[in-house]
Amino acid sequence: MNYIEIGHGSGGKLMRDLIQNLFLKYLGSEELKPLEDAASVKIGSAEAAMTTDSYVIRPLFFPGGDIGKLSVCGTVNDLLVSGAVPRYLSLGVILEEGFPLESLEIVLKSISESALAAGVRVVTGDTKVVEKNKCDGLYINTTGMGEIARQLPVSNVSAGDAIIISGTVGDHGTAVAIARHGFDIQAPVKSDCSSLTDLIIPLFKIEGLRWMRDPTRGGLATVLVELSGAAGLGIEINEERVPVREDVRFIQDMLGYDPLYLANEGKAVIVTSSESAARVLESLKRHPLGKDAAVIGKTTAKFRGVRLKTKIGGERALEMLEEEMLPRIC
Repeated sequence: MNYIEIGHGSGGKLMRDLIQNLFLKYLGSEELKPLEDAASVKIGSAEAAMTTDSYVIRPLFFPGGDIGKLSVCGTVNDLLVSGAVPRYLSLGVILEEGFPLESLEIVLKSISESALAAGVRVVTGDTKVVEKNKCDGLYINTTGMGEIARQLPVSNVSAGDAIIISGTVGDHGTAVAIARHGFDIQAPVKSDCSSLTDLIIPLFKIEGLRWMRDPTRGGLATVLVELSGAAGLGIEINEERVPVREDVRFIQDMLGYDPLYLANEGKAVIVTSSESAARVLESLKRHPLGKDAAVIGKTTAKFRGVRLKTKIGGERALEMLEEEMLPRIC
């Protein structure tokens, strides 16, 4: 008999296989099959975007955020990269017996502040309590609804399109690793956990915008591999152009992590026509969250898969994440 492994929650190959081979076997609705960050649904004549996510991060509080802020920003960003303007959230809370009320109040205050900053309202919710030692204190589920402003299916992507990352990669994964393991590292590394509302919505007006995704579990590399497979195109990435903070790179080298595969919680991978890339980049850089945005590569019809041009002039094939480097990251 086969069993669930920790890697089935990684956002990588094991998780993709589980979804394709089991979940879609029984739950293969037309809205679900594209496996985008949000589904496009119709209610009467109105078209909306809907997404849901569950948060089991450990620890609950980390440099730059907490599970409350993460639950709002993660769901809001899934709507945004799907071309929707976020409007409403549901909030499902699973509490462990003995969880401090003071900690719960901090998390709820964080949710309130994050929702206000993102321009969304929490309009419904549910609370459950489980016995002591049956849960790591607190789990959260959020479902988001938004108005579709721009259709961004992967079929929009074509050969020669530019690939942009909205900022430095690996910040969230590094911050959580330091907090979880109690490393005595004197570095001002914080999670990039943030709502991208004001960064992304202006891009909806740019004609050459093709497709977007937020590189959370599995990181930038896994998103690019998924994009290559879905679009039926190859992707060329230049390692020197991928922005990584120096302190983050130092810590990741020390811990043996690859920044291309670590989770981000405040970044977007953006595919745009080559003609529109400069305009997209200009828009991103006008916002503080996009100051480190960069064109990191392009799509191609010459091959399939993802190839990274390394700093030393070589070439490396990027594959989907196989093993879970850092579980419970979101």
